[in-house]
Amino acid sequence: MIYMPAINQASEMSRNSIARLFEPLPKFRLTDAVREQMLPSDSAPKRIFLLSPANIAGIRAGQIMSGHARSDLAIRLRDGGALLGEVFSFISGLYFRGKLAYARAFSEVPPAIPGAFVITACGGLVPPEALVTLEQLREISAAAVDTANASYRRPLGRDSRILSELAGTGCQIVLLGSIATPKYGAPLLEIFGKRLFFPAEFAGRGDMSRGGLMLRCVNAGVQLTYVPLASATRHGPKPPKLAALARRKLNSPNHRPPGAGVDHGF
Repeated sequence: MIYMPAINQASEMSRNSIARLFEPLPKFRLTDAVREQMLPSDSAPKRIFLLSPANIAGIRAGQIMSGHARSDLAIRLRDGGALLGEVFSFISGLYFRGKLAYARAFSEVPPAIPGAFVITACGGLVPPEALVTLEQLREISAAAVDTANASYRRPLGRDSRILSELAGTGCQIVLLGSIATPKYGAPLLEIFGKRLFFPAEFAGRGDMSRGGLMLRCVNAGVQLTYVPLASATRHGPKPPKLAALARRKLNSPNHRPPGAGVDHGF
């Protein structure tokens, strides 16, 4: 158990449940950014996003998880902790970064609940603003993301049940992750049922295309179309290629960041 303890009875899902869902382990510290998200929201429709994790087995993960890495992010990750969302956005520079930007732009949350959670491999649901150390990052990413793996499924089910109770029946839970396989959809549908949605535009797109699409939506201030996962078509023809985004000018016109062209998202 990495992020929070389980609860035994639904009757406890009140003030104690809120504390348990968002109370970190000793080294997990929620920042002011999360506390600002937890202020009561207005009467708009409520929507919380669940983000699939980045894959720490890739090249870019190795650049910050090495004990000898000297980048600012790597040093912070080793010495005191870095935001989980920041770490995963570096590892998956388009897909996860797009998911996180989209969730921050379009979440509409009930009082006292963050607008987004990251689905982790064996740590349940963790807010992207949680500070994680290198050791904790390895712990919550140690299992296979597989519905047959209890180390993955148990914490996810535990935290999803708490979130389901806190969010209430009027809140949409939107999955920003793969819908072509059951690894996220199956365990989440067991808890959220008809409240679980995904963007219809994800069907037929690969990870890189989804990431680019979400960043374009954020820039335009336009949301995707959310459809219930239980009854929706999850596969479709490959859509037309997205138009290129305007790139920021870098110091060198031939600059290519390490790991460019490979996005290590799930």
